[in-house]
Amino acid sequence: MKVNAVLVKSTRFAVRIVKLYQYLSETKRETVMSKQLLRCGTSIGANITEAEAAVSRKEFLSKMQIAFKECAETQYWFDLLYETSYISGKEYDSVSRDCDELRRMLSAITKTTKETL
Repeated sequence: MKVNAVLVKSTRFAVRIVKLYQYLSETKRETVMSKQLLRCGTSIGANITEAEAAVSRKEFLSKMQIAFKECAETQYWFDLLYETSYISGKEYDSVSRDCDELRRMLSAITKTTKETL
């Protein structure tokens, strides 16, 4: 069975998001931004999983583009949580780096897929 690197990365990322959400809601008592982060950060992998089950290249591309958009939104919520001092610079750098790597992977996948359509 072929290992899908972007799916593995997005699943690991989602686990980090869930743990960050738990930390923010339990320790920092922040629920509004962290719920948004939880929603979009975990939907990246869900959309990649849907793309893997796509019945056409067009559907595959559409789901991967949604995953890319969710990744961009996730970065927005990280930025806001950092700017409002809910997460430290160290926490921000670590998670943001993973988000950026996922975004780059998704960008490459969508570009390649568009070229082959």
